Amino acid sequence: MISNRFLNATDFLGFASSLSPLENEVKDTLRSKLYQKRYCKGELILESGTICKRICFIDSGLVKTFFYTDTREFIMRFFAEGNMFTVFDSFISQRPSAYGIMALEDTVITCLNYNDLEMLCQQHHVIETFYRKLLSMAAVNMMDRIGSNLEEKAHVAYHRFLKAHGMLLQRLSLADVASYLGITQVSLSRIRAMK
Repeated sequence: MISNRFLNATDFLGFASSLSPLENEVKDTLRSKLYQKRYCKGELILESGTICKRICFIDSGLVKTFFYTDTREFIMRFFAEGNMFTVFDSFISQRPSAYGIMALEDTVITCLNYNDLEMLCQQHHVIETFYRKLLSMAAVNMMDRIGSNLEEKAHVAYHRFLKAHGMLLQRLSLADVASYLGITQVSLSRIRAMK
């Protein structure tokens, strides 16, 4: 009988296999290290100032990575079901994170701990390949995010957001969209009113 602990592990495994095809033996070993967690809307998955000790796959729900300055919140990314997430700088260095992660909906995630991933990378080249490709994808996504913030005017950034994340719009608050774009809600309302 399969324990609830591994209920959606095939989704994590499917994602990993899409980056680096995993043999059945490797899948079984990886599956044995996965565990599931549930979070309620508004609950912190990672509090800033703590060390990020796991990499996660979203089975259902929606999360954001964010940080605060003295005056406001900045959202770096949204992750919905079918995506993997962590705070890579903290995860890799095992140092406290400047970012937090919060569930924006009731969320179920499948997790793999840092130490288990390190051990699996040492034992299985295909897991190391999966991890390398995941890091590469994260770096490319972050460079795109930084570049678009530096280069684009707010209305261009909003339309780019709609193109990339339009399917999430109904699931996000206007405050979170404005925070992601680095603008005020008033500015976002003006942009949305433009035809």
